[in-house]
Order: sequence, then C-alpha cells, then structure tokens
Amino acid sequence: MPRVHLSLDPAFTIGPVRRRLFGGFVEHLGRHVYDGIHEPNHPTADEQGFRQDVIELVKELGVTTIRYPGGNFVSGYNWEDGVGPVDQRPRRLDLAWHATETNQVGLHEFSHWLDQVGSDLMLAVNLGTRGTKEAIELLEYTNVPGGTTRSEERKANGRERPFDVRMWCLGNEMDGPWQLGHRNAVDYGKLASRTAKAMRQIDPDIDLVACGSSGRGMPTFGAWEREVLEQTYDDVDYISCHAYYEEKDGDLVSFLSSGIDMDQFIRSVVETADHVKAARKSDKTIEISFDEWNVWYITDWEAQQKTYTIDEWPIAPRQLEDIYSVADAVAFGGLMITLLNHADRVASASLAQLVNVIAPIMTEPNGPAWRQTTFFPFSLTSQLAQGQALKVAIDGDTIDTPVYGAVPVVDAAATTDGERTSVFLINRSTDAATTVTLDLGRLGASATGSVSAQGIWDDDVHAKNTLEDTERVGLRTNDTATFEDGTLTIELPATSWTAVTIG
Repeated sequence: MPRVHLSLDPAFTIGPVRRRLFGGFVEHLGRHVYDGIHEPNHPTADEQGFRQDVIELVKELGVTTIRYPGGNFVSGYNWEDGVGPVDQRPRRLDLAWHATETNQVGLHEFSHWLDQVGSDLMLAVNLGTRGTKEAIELLEYTNVPGGTTRSEERKANGRERPFDVRMWCLGNEMDGPWQLGHRNAVDYGKLASRTAKAMRQIDPDIDLVACGSSGRGMPTFGAWEREVLEQTYDDVDYISCHAYYEEKDGDLVSFLSSGIDMDQFIRSVVETADHVKAARKSDKTIEISFDEWNVWYITDWEAQQKTYTIDEWPIAPRQLEDIYSVADAVAFGGLMITLLNHADRVASASLAQLVNVIAPIMTEPNGPAWRQTTFFPFSLTSQLAQGQALKVAIDGDTIDTPVYGAVPVVDAAATTDGERTSVFLINRSTDAATTVTLDLGRLGASATGSVSAQGIWDDDVHAKNTLEDTERVGLRTNDTATFEDGTLTIELPATSWTAVTIG
C-alpha cells in the first residue's frame, strides 16, 4: 500500500481563496440555454421560462461569477439582438456551432436567471466580427445609470437600475483559427488595448480580461501571451487560460494526473506575464482568469462532427453532451486542487460549462434534471474552501505515468479560515488504496474539533449518472479518518477524490 505524509503550517500561505475561483460559464451552445436552463413548457418553469429545478441545482453547485454568452459564440454575436421585445428579436445564424440562434434569451433574461441562482455576471464582448464601438455601447447599456441613448434604452426594456457588470472579457480565443475574426497576437492586442481604454473612459473600475492562448498546445503559446501583454499590460487586469482534459487510449493514470499539465500551464503564463512586467518596470501584477476548464472528450466530439448543408441550421441541437464517470470526477477534482494551489495568481476561474454541454448538470426536455459525477467535487470544494490557501508539503510514494513520468501518488490542497481547515486529496493510484498521514499540529485552534471526510470513488470507475439511473453515483463518507495528537490518518481508496474537514 502506498504511503504519503503531508504537513501544513499557517505561516506558509499561498493566497486568499477568492470566490471568483468557483465561477461557471453559460454559452449559447447546444441545449445549454434552450432546453437546458430555459424551457418554458417545463412543469417547473417560471414566468420567464426558466426551469426552477435547474436553478436549485445551480445554487447547490455553488457557482459565483458566470461568464456569458460565450465562448466561440460571442465572436459572431450582436448583443442588440438579445434585448427589446422578445417577439421582435431576429433569428440569426450561429456560425460557431452551426445552429439557429432565436435570441429568446438575452441580457435581461439571463440577468433574471442570475438573480435567482445568486451569481454575478461576467460579460464577454465581441471582438471577432465587431469592435470597440459595439463594446462601449454595451457597457453604456449595462452600467450607465441613465440620461444617454443606450442607458435609456435599457430602462425602456424594463431594467431601471444598471446591471453593473464588473468583469468583462475582451473577446474569446482570438488565437484560434476557428474563431470568427481570428487575429495575430499584435493585432488582437492593439484592438484589446483600444477597447479597454475606451471602456475605462465610461467605467474606470471594471475588471478586464485579455485573451490568452486557447490551449497550452497551441503553436503560438507563450509568444501569444507575451505579445498580447506587451500591447495591453497597462489596460487589463487578467489574462485568460483555457484547458480541457480527457482520458486517452485507456491511460487512466495519466488522466488522473492532468493537474500536472494545468500546473505547468499556469506557471508558464505567470512567468510570461512577470517577464513583461519586469521589462516594462511596472509595479502592476497581471492575474489569471482560468475562464474555461473541464473534462471534455474533444477527440470523440471531433470524430463525430458532421458536414452540414446551407439549409441545415437546427435550433438547440444536442451537442457536446458528455456523460461523466467516476474517473472523470476524480480527475476533475484533481484540477480543482491545482487551481487552489495557485490561488495567489488564479483570481478567477470558470467551469465550462454548466448545463447539458460538458456540464455537471443534465436535463431532459419535460423531464428531470440531475447531477453528473463532476457536480460533487465542485460543489463540495466551493462550500469548504474558505480563507487562505495553504502550501501542502508532500512526502511519499510516486507512481509512473506514460505522459508525465513519475508523479506523486497523492496530490493535495488545503485551506483554512482560522476555525475550519479543509484538505482536498486525490489518489492517482488506479489499483491500490493509499494511506495518508497529515501533520496539523502547527495549525493550533483551527486543527481541533470534529473530523469528517467525503469523496467520490467506486468499484466501477466507469459508473455514471444517467437518465435511467440519475443517482447511481454520489458523495460517499470515508470512515477511515482518525485524528490524534495533531495528526490525521486516512486511507484513500484507489482512483478517488476526497475532502477532509477539521473543526
């Protein structure tokens, strides 16, 4: 049985756990909006057509700031199409996902939904087919109290008070050739800088996110971040990261170690941003918005793509509806551990996405809504991770992986708010339980009291929650946890993610 020893010290902190770290992402894609969060004929629908059963699950999930409306979708989106009388809104071709966008849900409707789930809006502007003018008009519409054409238009459309959107994305994945309006780094950086300066002339206190690379594997990765930040450093607050992971060729142990890649991704972007900071002799620090991350079987999706004709533009087709297993949830929990371990620089993160589309929540038209396996590590971490993220010293056995070589068999993150300490653990071994001892003696009062441990594991790592069996997988209690003389001992099942709370 592998063995690992962990230790914590309140003197060694990483940074504050900011609530934006538990953000989400809603894109007009597939059945995410229509037949997902919005289904007017569903028995639970409210007066605006939003499913109340979905709202309750999103609230339970614990998402904070939600990015909207895309994603690739935003690079062809006219925000004006989504405001005003619903019955007068135009239908548009969604070139990103080859569908028809009905615009029945737009800014006002989505804000109504956010008010019910208790989350803030993170709004993306179209810098693909549009530009600075459209971005500042949208900002005027959302944030100016009144007295101007756009702000009065908002009032006429039923919203007296401003939306007061605090966080804005300057486009989406502009390094990607698939993106409408794709540009090179310098051209995008110049456009983002112009747009940011103009937006701050309206509202100087907004937070702005420049597009980083759409993936660490992009051929321009690194150079893109440097060149974009050379153009925008004084104008933005964040640079974005996007990453998706999947099990490939049956290599489960490498998949469970995906946090290694995410860690290297974050470190590279931080180093690049700090290089630009040093070269500019700036006192300002750029932080990271990891505003797309998840498990996504993109290889399967690409293989299943069909060729559409010019007369095929379906409304809300089933797209990207991955059904997640226990193994997926464990790898997912490992990614959350990595994000917590970079709480000093990852100030915001958005799980992509929330409902039906590579999502922790699934729905059936006129039927139930249910939790996927990935729901559980997100909801529990959002609930328990409070206060300061602590550095975790890890000493113990390693495990060999085909992709990353030898890696620690257990990865961990920890947080404390002075009264309660939470430790998040992943056992990457696919065939053996691992005994973990955790030295908490230096935490003092925050390491006394009751101990509880919950997590996700199963004899069948491929078990899933489906329409036929919506509750096959859920959180389980780990009864092996003991606590004596400042040392916690717990046995982690093979292929498992666990959250331990003390206090």
